[in-house]
Amino acid sequence: MAVMAMAAALRGPSGRFRWRTQATAGGVRGSARGAAAGRQDYNLLVIGGGSGGLACAKEAAQLGMKVAVVDYVEPSPRGTRWGLGGTCVNVGCIPKKLIHQAALLGGMIRDAPHYGWDVAQPVLHDWRKMAEAVQNYVKSLNWGHRVQLQDRKVKYFNIKASFVNEHTICGVTKGGKETLLSAEHIVIATGGRPKYPTHIEGALEYGITSDDIFWLKESPGKTLVVGASYVALECAGFLTGLGLDTTVMMRSIPLRGFDQQMSSLVTEYMASQGTRFLKHCTPSRVQKLPDGQLQVTWEDLTSGRENMGTFSTVLWAIGRIPETRSLNLENAGINTSPNSQKILVDAQEVTSVPHIYAIGDVAEGRPELTPTAIMAGKLLARRLCGQSLDVMDYSNVPTTVFTPLEYGCVGLSEEEAMARHGEEHVEVYHAYYKPLEFTVAERDASQCYIKVRGLLRAGDADSGHPPHLR
Repeated sequence: MAVMAMAAALRGPSGRFRWRTQATAGGVRGSARGAAAGRQDYNLLVIGGGSGGLACAKEAAQLGMKVAVVDYVEPSPRGTRWGLGGTCVNVGCIPKKLIHQAALLGGMIRDAPHYGWDVAQPVLHDWRKMAEAVQNYVKSLNWGHRVQLQDRKVKYFNIKASFVNEHTICGVTKGGKETLLSAEHIVIATGGRPKYPTHIEGALEYGITSDDIFWLKESPGKTLVVGASYVALECAGFLTGLGLDTTVMMRSIPLRGFDQQMSSLVTEYMASQGTRFLKHCTPSRVQKLPDGQLQVTWEDLTSGRENMGTFSTVLWAIGRIPETRSLNLENAGINTSPNSQKILVDAQEVTSVPHIYAIGDVAEGRPELTPTAIMAGKLLARRLCGQSLDVMDYSNVPTTVFTPLEYGCVGLSEEEAMARHGEEHVEVYHAYYKPLEFTVAERDASQCYIKVRGLLRAGDADSGHPPHLR
């Protein structure tokens, strides 16, 4: 409501917005001191050029705001860098789904003879050709985002931002030039980056993450994927599907936070397709051998024994951390979670500072999903412009894990449902099934499974009525 009152106060007699230019207290060191007098002021400044930030910026500009976007990609430890568009476009959903599709095509080629196609086996895959095509498409999306910002008159700055105070940021270019920008409203949409296990010897020097895998020019070869997240299993799945020797090392359970029965079916199917799993194991050291191969030492937590193996690539997929460390949030009084370092927000995406907002992966308690960030950004822009009171509903958001056996879900997992409502109040309907395309090709469908949970209300059991589905 505070946002709406502010927006209403800024309207002129004609109903159009009349924006105030904010005076900025304080200053910055070095060359920025001289830039202070000529700084540019905006109605809305978005920090982060990913899906949520771009959606918010474009929506606000379309509704009449003067908007700027600042975005800067810090190269990965391996030196990988990319363009405008954020994680999803560059090192997430888009390249992941395209390479997943490449792996699925390999399976379809193996099925083809059953459908009458005369295909000589084996069919070999060319990583370099695939990578070039995927990377070129991603670069076209980078360019498309820049054009869209220009078309909507959104000013784009390729600078690394940090807060000077609650209305001002200092942006630094790759060459070190500083620029001061101030705005009435600021949206933080910087997302997150993969986590490195820096306590493990050689992890940072020799390992890669999802920031790098999609931009490799050459095949990663025999790969060890460390982690059991959806990123870990998706990457391991497409690497196996492309014919590469792939091993997943997991300390505990797969797909934490997802339904564990479904998660087990996912990993069982992956194992049946050739992915190896080292369960209850943790790496302790990565060393580079004279021939360039990587020797990994790990501990089996069940037996306590130490083991070693040699791989061409080690891919860390052990979680993500929010991109908040270089923002100097304390200069603006923005509060973060002491555990996750994510920015604390309320239901309207407002931080501890009333005119500063956070959306997407950088915000505490939000699903790390592109569609929710996009919608949250659009709704926030509409509220800031006085066009709507709607807030994002984060409950029952569907999601898909793009493992070789794709897994889609919505709502509570069975574990969550029983913890929240009690086992006696949850009824589960389930069935194994065989997809039609599996029949002619005689594919194994033992992991194809559907499950629906219902909540038993008072009287359901006695009345014969089905449970209330949640």
